[in-house]
Amino acid sequence: MQGKVEICGVNTSKLKVLRNEETMELLRRTKEGDKEAREKLINGNLRLVLSVIQKFTGRGENADDLFQVGCVGLIKAIDNFDITQPVRFSTYGVPMIVGEIRRYLRDNSAIRVSRSMRDTAYKIMQARERLMAQSQREPTVEQLAQELGIPREDVVFAMDAIMDPVSLFEPVYSDGGDTVCVMDQVKDTKNTDEHWLEHIALKDALERLGEREKHILALRFYEGKTQMEVSAEVGISQAQVSRLEKNALKTIQKNI
Repeated sequence: MQGKVEICGVNTSKLKVLRNEETMELLRRTKEGDKEAREKLINGNLRLVLSVIQKFTGRGENADDLFQVGCVGLIKAIDNFDITQPVRFSTYGVPMIVGEIRRYLRDNSAIRVSRSMRDTAYKIMQARERLMAQSQREPTVEQLAQELGIPREDVVFAMDAIMDPVSLFEPVYSDGGDTVCVMDQVKDTKNTDEHWLEHIALKDALERLGEREKHILALRFYEGKTQMEVSAEVGISQAQVSRLEKNALKTIQKNI
């Protein structure tokens, strides 16, 4: 997906990027019924959709399908965004796009279990029935593994494979107010929404830099070169490298 230039007939290398002021002005005009402004707003935020679908790479899903679903989420975000609130559109739009893609993946999921895994699971269930009939109690994983002569891990994997998947949006508790879903009980300290939104914001801020500033930051922070080494490669003085680096970092901080 990352190497694909064209998605749904759209050349991703030429996608426009709107400044926050332009976005807010187009949103205001869209709310007033300006269809042309709405079209510009959609086209100006397709890069945001492209950034979001990168999170879902590696699942075997077609990039065109994900992009189209993401565009639906973008349109919903545009139609529902409240311009009176002091919130950047991207902050509101990203979760909307993510939610739309997750609903699509949930509704179109086709979990495939290998024949050997299914066969192992059926043998485990037969062994479970035998052991229950003998002892009148639920056998442990270790007992099932010993009965079949297979590793304990194989028992766990096989039984998990044939279990019906539980949606992250499955309600687990409700007292008449807000419903608590499975996803509300799952904690991921690494891939949090906050960290991911920060990554999106950082990527957006880097896109606003000039090519020379991007090149200098790449040499300094990705390749770990000193300012003197960068100055020799770029062909400017070390003082200029230092100044451009500081200005670039300030610009990124300001945009974030």
